[in-house]
Amino acid sequence: MKGKKIRLAKAFNQNRRVPTWVIMKTMRAVVSHPKRRHWRRSSLE
Repeated sequence: MKGKKIRLAKAFNQNRRVPTWVIMKTMRAVVSHPKRRHWRRSSLE
């Protein structure tokens, strides 16, 4: 049970948007996050 919680917590931390300062620094070249995951559309293993 603990291992699953750790994996879910890792996935939760990875699932953040691109920081605003990165968007500003790259002049909006980097806007979307390629590994962004939606909880309903794609499931975790």
